[in-house]
Amino acid sequence: MQIVADLLTATEQSGQEGIKTTSLLTKANLSHSRLSKFLDNLTGSGLVNKIEFDGKNTFVITDKGKQYLESYVKFAGIAESFGLEL
Repeated sequence: MQIVADLLTATEQSGQEGIKTTSLLTKANLSHSRLSKFLDNLTGSGLVNKIEFDGKNTFVITDKGKQYLESYVKFAGIAESFGLEL
């Protein structure tokens, strides 16, 4: 869940321009194959949109992705107030 939140946060911070795969690899500190699996899940569930242009992929967070991230942050805050780590 933390990796998904990190990917969504990085995507959201990039704004409407989106974020390229290389930047996500750097920010998430994941291997390319692992990142690809996460991105397939994120795009499949509608949390992120994939835009292909000139053979390069750019990812933009959707409204659903923003809602998921907001809910995750609230949940993490509640868990932390009880002394739990996610």
